[in-house]
Amino acid sequence: MFKGSNVALITPFKNNSLDEEAYIKLIHFHMDNGTSGLVPAGTTGESPTLNHDEHQRVIDLCINESDGKIPVIAGTGSNSTEEAISLTSHAEKAGANGALIVTPYYNKPTQEGLYQHYKAINDKCGIPIIIYNIPGRSVIDMSVDTMARLFELKNIVGVKDATGDLDRVDQQLSKMGKEFIQMTGNDENAFEFNKRGGVGTISVTANIAPKLCSNFQKLSISKNQDELDKAEEIISRNVGGSLFQEKLILHLKHTSGKFPEKIKMILENQHLYNSDNLALIVESSIEKTPASGAWIKYIDEKKTVDSFIKSLSLLKEIYSCYRVKKTKIKSKQN
Repeated sequence: MFKGSNVALITPFKNNSLDEEAYIKLIHFHMDNGTSGLVPAGTTGESPTLNHDEHQRVIDLCINESDGKIPVIAGTGSNSTEEAISLTSHAEKAGANGALIVTPYYNKPTQEGLYQHYKAINDKCGIPIIIYNIPGRSVIDMSVDTMARLFELKNIVGVKDATGDLDRVDQQLSKMGKEFIQMTGNDENAFEFNKRGGVGTISVTANIAPKLCSNFQKLSISKNQDELDKAEEIISRNVGGSLFQEKLILHLKHTSGKFPEKIKMILENQHLYNSDNLALIVESSIEKTPASGAWIKYIDEKKTVDSFIKSLSLLKEIYSCYRVKKTKIKSKQN
């Protein structure tokens, strides 16, 4: 059920409230362009700063709008075990096909602490759980041995691996076998990840290039050498060395981190999202430089994802003039 190109959906906001119209439009955009699965309220969807009502609404809308046509893997992780259980229980009742649960950030639990966190969620809920292992963000790396212990539980089915270490694919395959679902969280290593035994990605890039990412995933697991060559060509010609490998979107070299407002900016210029504040937690402005003006004009004229990919040199320039003005943090406290 969980494979191929799964999009880590952004959460669009307007006037500091969930923009349901834009969000529904994005969901159908992905369904029309070959996306394999939807991942609402993940960290790309700004889950740490969504309040509980927003978090649940984002999941509910995604499930209702997708209407069973493609899987929904709800982001329900938290560094609070009790909160993660609550969010996962809600997703299960709402009809999600699975839950993506990030390792507890900031807390830095031991490996036993990680095991007990996931076991508690497993024991209280009844839907498939995908571990999200992202040590660069959560400051804890779940070991292969801990993952193997968790795989023995009834609901733990796989991992979104964002370690960036391709050897982990081999180690996890050796320890847990092919039944353990492995999806990468790093678009730039997706080809090699699948060659080693992975079955797909939970992708940030799919927000703006869903058809390209979907086609790539299908080709990358083919047994036909010509199709494998086409998959490699997608990486090398269209996005290799730029969108994926230089990580202009994925890791945002010109700012302090991976904020989804950059994805929102691109979607806005593709006329898929319109908001007077590009992100929930950051108010941003784009200085009107020749580079940014040319890029916006280029997108306005072409209005296609392929033209966006061809404009990466201009995209690099616009990112260099993108400035964060002020940060607002929303509390989950009632």
